[in-house]
Amino acid sequence: MATATTPDMTTMLKDMMGAFPVDTSSMEASFKTSATLSEKLSGVALTAVEKSTEISSKWTKDTVAKLSDMSKAKSEPADYAKAMTDFASAYSEAAAEHMASFAEVAKKVQMETVELMMAAGKDMSDEATAVMTKAGDDVKAAAKKATTK
Repeated sequence: MATATTPDMTTMLKDMMGAFPVDTSSMEASFKTSATLSEKLSGVALTAVEKSTEISSKWTKDTVAKLSDMSKAKSEPADYAKAMTDFASAYSEAAAEHMASFAEVAKKVQMETVELMMAAGKDMSDEATAVMTKAGDDVKAAAKKATTK
């Protein structure tokens, strides 16, 4: 007479988990992609800060030079009014020029950021496709292996 045995659930669970291995390489690739993107975005931001600082510094130097000219003693009272008018005119021109420079920096940051995000999106999409394809293949192989036992 055949005796009934209780199935060993621990062994079955181990076999089932072994049939669906976890591949951490996809996590590592995703982390590397994310770290590389962060590095590139930081580079864009730091370059923008550097350029903006250069523009601000030049603007300040130009303003101080123009103030120096304006503050010199004049022989006629009307010369003070002319110096003030000249300073205001020169400052307005400089302001327009420097604001255009800031706008160029902002435009460059925007373009580089969009390019980086599009490239990162493509990389992440390619990685996700590869991971899903591999996972699908692994599941098929595990299912086939399980059905043949």
